[in-house]
Amino acid sequence: MPTRIAAFNVENLFARAKALNADRPDAHTDILEAHAALNRLIDRVTYTDPVKAEMLRHLGTLGLLWSDTAEFARLRRIRWKLIHRPRNSSTPEIVASGRADWIGWCELVVEPVNALAMQHTALVIKEVAADILAIVEAESRPVLTAFQEQMLGAVGVTREEAYRRVMLIDGNDRRGIDVGLATRSGYPISAIRSHVDDRGPNGEPIFSRDCPEYTVSTPSGETLVVLPNHFKSKFSGNSCASRDKRRLQARTAAGIYRRLCSEGHENVVVLGDLNDTADSEELAPLFCDTDLVDAALHPAFTEVEFRGRSGRGLGTFGLGNDSDRIDYILLSPALSRRMVRGGICRKGAWPGARPKRWTVFPTLTETVHAASDHHAIWVDLDL
Repeated sequence: MPTRIAAFNVENLFARAKALNADRPDAHTDILEAHAALNRLIDRVTYTDPVKAEMLRHLGTLGLLWSDTAEFARLRRIRWKLIHRPRNSSTPEIVASGRADWIGWCELVVEPVNALAMQHTALVIKEVAADILAIVEAESRPVLTAFQEQMLGAVGVTREEAYRRVMLIDGNDRRGIDVGLATRSGYPISAIRSHVDDRGPNGEPIFSRDCPEYTVSTPSGETLVVLPNHFKSKFSGNSCASRDKRRLQARTAAGIYRRLCSEGHENVVVLGDLNDTADSEELAPLFCDTDLVDAALHPAFTEVEFRGRSGRGLGTFGLGNDSDRIDYILLSPALSRRMVRGGICRKGAWPGARPKRWTVFPTLTETVHAASDHHAIWVDLDL
C-alpha cells in the first residue's frame, strides 16, 4: 500500500478569533493588524511618547480606549495597569512607562466554530485518509487530540483509521493558530526539531508559526522528514513587510531543506499553506533555488474535480482558480520519483453557485458550513 501524505488548513477546529468570522470587512485587516502591532509595542522596554500615541491609536481601533473588553479584543491586565481612563475627561492616557511597569497583554476574543463546519472538517479528514497529515491553523495539541476523539469518531473514523500520534509545538502566533502533524499506526514520529526561535536580521522570529522538522518512520522501515509550514499571510494589503517576511521564511525553509539533504536525508517533504503563488518572487527561494518538486505539477497529480471556466483548477483556496494556489506539497527528487497519485479534496469547501465547481458533502448548503476556505491537498508515495 502506498503512503498518503496530505496538508489541510482547517482554519481552527473548535474556536476561532471572532474578527476572522466577522461580517465587517475591516475586521479581517484593521483588527488583526492593530492587535499584532499593539502587542509588539507592549513588549517594548520603554514606552516613549510616540509609542504611547501609537498604542492609543491601536487601542481605539480595537475598541479598548474606554474598556478592557470590546467586541473583537480584550486587554488582559494581570497586575498594575497600562492605561488610565479618567471619568471626567475625553482623553485616556498610557500611564505605564515600559514593559516592567505592568503585567498584561492584548488578546483576541474567540468564538466557537460552527458545529456543522466542524463536522465537515472531520469529514474532509476522513475522506482524505492520509497516513501522515499536516494540519495548519490548529489551536493546540490538546485541541487536536480532542478533535480526533470527539469529531473524527462521530463521523465514523474507526480506531484502526485514527491517528495514533498527534503532535503540535506552540508557535509564535498569539492567535493560537499553529502547525501540527498527525500520523497513523505504523508511522511513528521518531524525532522533532523546532525552529520557533530562529531569528531574522531584525531580531524577530522568522516563522509566523514554526517550521518544525518531524522525522517519521514508515511500515517498510523508510524514513521521511516532514516540514509543515504556514507562511505570513497577505492580510493588510500584502505590505512590503509581509512580502519580506514570506521571502525570509521561504529562504530559511529552503536552507533547512538543503541542510537535511547534506545530512543524508533523501526523503523530505515541505508542505502547508505558503500564502503565495508558486511564481511569486517571495517563494522563489523554495521553487527556484532548490530541487524540490511541486507535487501538483507532477503527471500523477490527476484527482482534481473542477468545473471552473478556465485553468486546470489547481487552486487550493476559495473557488479553486489557478491564481488561488497557495497550499503545496513539495517533494525531494527521491520522493517525486515514487509519487503514484495526487489530488485535491474540495468536498468541504464552498463550491460557488453558478455553476457549482465541485461536489460537496450533502449537508454543505451555506458558506458558513464550509470546513475551511482552503482545500486539502494529498499525494500517494510508493514507500
